[in-house]
Amino acid sequence: MDGALESLRKEFAGLRTGRASASLLEPITVDAYGNHMPLNQVGTIGVPEPRLIVVQVWDRSMVKAVEKAIREAGLGLNPQTEGQSIRVPIPDLSQDRRQELSKVAHKYAEQARVAVRNVRRDGMDMLKRQEKAGDISQDEHKNWADKIQGLTDTHIKKIDDVLASKEKEIMQV
Repeated sequence: MDGALESLRKEFAGLRTGRASASLLEPITVDAYGNHMPLNQVGTIGVPEPRLIVVQVWDRSMVKAVEKAIREAGLGLNPQTEGQSIRVPIPDLSQDRRQELSKVAHKYAEQARVAVRNVRRDGMDMLKRQEKAGDISQDEHKNWADKIQGLTDTHIKKIDDVLASKEKEIMQV
């Protein structure tokens, strides 16, 4: 259940809001030295200002490839090259785009809820098997089932809280 919550947080970190975040560029791969390499393996990603990401490319020959990868990543970003560093300004979001991002956030949260419920179902099935095998009594089965349900409720509430905070961040102008 904790894994589902952590996965949701990572997905939300990559969800673009009006604020710059280094995790926005992490999924981008660059054609480097005949291979596809993650962007953070060909340069340093920094966020010096709230609306700007700077990529300091280590190898001067890779600057054009990195710029091309950022431009073609489908994030709506327009990188600008200055020597070995690439400046990526984050444009303002329109209201339509904010609502779209909010829907995506809801979809991610629902996937996390489903994952938590699947863990609960697996736990309940295991309890039923143990009771049938005589490993635990009916009372123990009931106690453990209540604990599993309590954990499930707690994690679902945490997911809802994370979603509400992300939605607030997305809608903030």
